[in-house]
Amino acid sequence: MAGRAHRKRITDEDIEKLNGFNPYTLLPWVLLVLSPASSVIGGSYPRPMAALCGLGVFVLLYCGTLLTAFQPRFQNGRLPTVLALLLVPVTGALAGSLPHGLVLYSLLAIAGAVVVPDRGGPLVFFGIPALAALTAYMRSGQGGQVFDAAWSSFLPGAITFVTLKLLSAVGQLRETREELARAAVAEERLRFSRDLHDLLGHSMSVIALKAEVVRRLAPTDLNAALAQAADIEEVSRKALAEIREAVSGYRETGLSEELERARSLLSAGGIEPVLHESGPPLPARTDLLLAWVVREGVTNVVRHSRAKRCTIELERGSDPVRLSITDEGGGAAPSECGSDSGSDGNGLRGLKERITAGGGLLTAEPTEKGFRLAAVIPAQR
Repeated sequence: MAGRAHRKRITDEDIEKLNGFNPYTLLPWVLLVLSPASSVIGGSYPRPMAALCGLGVFVLLYCGTLLTAFQPRFQNGRLPTVLALLLVPVTGALAGSLPHGLVLYSLLAIAGAVVVPDRGGPLVFFGIPALAALTAYMRSGQGGQVFDAAWSSFLPGAITFVTLKLLSAVGQLRETREELARAAVAEERLRFSRDLHDLLGHSMSVIALKAEVVRRLAPTDLNAALAQAADIEEVSRKALAEIREAVSGYRETGLSEELERARSLLSAGGIEPVLHESGPPLPARTDLLLAWVVREGVTNVVRHSRAKRCTIELERGSDPVRLSITDEGGGAAPSECGSDSGSDGNGLRGLKERITAGGGLLTAEPTEKGFRLAAVIPAQR
């Protein structure tokens, strides 16, 4: 594993280094102009000044094409294309008359690959080599020179074109990787905020309810009030431990523990808990999802309903597993059944996201006597 990770890290660093490709990487190719220029200076051409001026224009057009094609303010405009188009007749005139002038088609191919990096394949691979071959045939009529001219213009253009395509793909991959990283961070923030909301919402409901009981019992039954105060202390300690575990990223409250908490919370709120369970133990992920359903459902019953009785039915022997929480006695309307307000409040919305991600279905609907929250989740055995 260490060796594999090391190879991956080196590969990423190598890819990052590809960002160094710029017009100055291609400008040294302009030194190919020295071959026809030296022949002209050596007396191989009858009008050396005109030839040298033509070569100077070629150099200016070639350098201007590269520099503007890599500049952000010019690369999406017409200037690089115009310069490259002007370079075509200049190259044809010089290559057709100057000794060793056919080498200029190599530079024309490079400029063409830079100007049209997306759809310039036919131009680079066929158009410019064909033009170089035609010029060579008109000059000498020898097959060997025709092939050499075509190949010498094909190779630099093809290398430049493929390199630019590779760099474009690397850039897109880098952007995709950054976008995936941002999405992962956003998803983790959403998960953590949802977990923290569910934890604090449940625990604070229990503490608030028991504190109210303490206030009512203190004047008449001090011992009972002290017992409720002890429960508040215990719930607070458990909430603190759960928050610490949530921050550490490995909190998993089991369904059995959550059912016991639900029984205690309902009883403390003056609601009769009725629990029906059947079937064998569940896989860890399904058990955890159902624990979240019990936590959110019972919290909503205590907070928002006027129920005197709450029934929790759990069918663990079937696939999918079914869980329902039904209150009787004037339960909350659908618009009140979120942990905050609205059926799409943070509580039920976050719970629905969890169940859907686990391949299940969550429904919340009113009944004749109250309200019913039901979850259907694959057993995933």
